[in-house]
Amino acid sequence: MNAYQPGRGIAFSVSASTLFALMSVYAKLLAPLTGLDIFAWRVIWTVPGAITLVAMRSRLPMLRALLQRAVREPRTALLLAVSAALLGAQLWVFLWAPLHGRMLEVSLGYFLLPLSMVLLGRFYYHERLEPLQWLAVACAALGVAHELWVTRAFSWPTLLVVLGYPPYFVLRRKINADSLTAFAIEMSLMLPFALAIALHGGSLALLSGRVDMWLLLLPGLGALSTIALASYLKASRLLPMALFGILGYVEPVLLVIVSVTLLGETLTAQQLATYVPIWIAVGLTALHSARLLAPR
Repeated sequence: MNAYQPGRGIAFSVSASTLFALMSVYAKLLAPLTGLDIFAWRVIWTVPGAITLVAMRSRLPMLRALLQRAVREPRTALLLAVSAALLGAQLWVFLWAPLHGRMLEVSLGYFLLPLSMVLLGRFYYHERLEPLQWLAVACAALGVAHELWVTRAFSWPTLLVVLGYPPYFVLRRKINADSLTAFAIEMSLMLPFALAIALHGGSLALLSGRVDMWLLLLPGLGALSTIALASYLKASRLLPMALFGILGYVEPVLLVIVSVTLLGETLTAQQLATYVPIWIAVGLTALHSARLLAPR
């Protein structure tokens, strides 16, 4: 396992959160594609982007080595297959939920996810939490508890996010490979399913004559997805699991900012009771990160 590098890890995590937040706006440009269509084309365009990124960073030998490991070691092949399935489920539900009125439940899952990651770090990896981290967890838990009390939403999309990501990151560390090369293989394993959806799901007819889609919007989706996911996965290996989990609150905060400033949505007083404690948690995390990076 790589040694922790907090400076680089925090930068990768915040960059990924920013790109994921912008993706919610980008998806609106892809109408009339459905959530499943967007998922399929996202995978199709992300695979060449991921492999190009691997080549640009001179990691093709690492890619070949990991593929050789998978052929030589059935355990590695199984771990890669399971991690690809877990990641695919997350990519799909993120695009499916808004089109079926279930985004609130998925959003609650993302609010709960950093808490589950912190608990994973504390009790599975036996990482020690600093006082500011405990305080940030307490503030975030207060906001999450209010959201759960108001919405009564704790359905399968919520559980898929909360319970799906932690084992995914555990598997990633067990595979013990370069994050970008493992990501490229995971996306490649999804490619046959994505091609089947694209060819038989009706999206080709919707894209007929749409030069802007073929030359700009769909390749842009692949590039955005590649850079965001690769940054997120890199952060997961450079940071202690607890800090990585708390930094997960940056993305929901950015999603709120994007929703209000770019999508025209408004925050109610009831919603503020959820978000304010989480924003405080993010502020405490930023303070902890600054202290972590300060010269000794």
